[in-house]
Amino acid sequence: MSKFHTVRGYQLLSQNKNLLTSAMEDYLEMIYRNSLKEGYMRINTLSELLNVAAPSATKMVQKLSKLGLLDYKKYGIIFLTENGREIGKFLLERHNTIQEFLGNLGVSEDILTETELIEHYVSLATLNKIGLFNKFLLDNADISNKLTAYIRSKKPYK
Repeated sequence: MSKFHTVRGYQLLSQNKNLLTSAMEDYLEMIYRNSLKEGYMRINTLSELLNVAAPSATKMVQKLSKLGLLDYKKYGIIFLTENGREIGKFLLERHNTIQEFLGNLGVSEDILTETELIEHYVSLATLNKIGLFNKFLLDNADISNKLTAYIRSKKPYK
């Protein structure tokens, strides 16, 4: 369960919202994810994880570097700057919150695709409400179980 108390992440994302495309957010989120494990990212690893060509990954990394979110040297490794780390943390928390929400609704098929489609368009206010809903279900297992049973008992839309 993600708690959104990284105000700096919100602020930085708001400042960069007009600058960051959905694709840039995806790259930054993946770099942050990998950096949690290894502390850095390599272009080849990034391109493999995002299923893009290495030259495409290089171009995007250069753009993010120009925005001050990454420290990247040609043929080198990628490090997040402090701002990049804050935004990356927020992006991963946003992703996890939406994925948890969809799981709570019983979405299992293509949950990753659904999460990716939603995460770039949800407002911060809505994201906070989704986070509260997830926390409510976590704190109230009986209600969570009733919701799950209710959803399973209904026929899906066609």
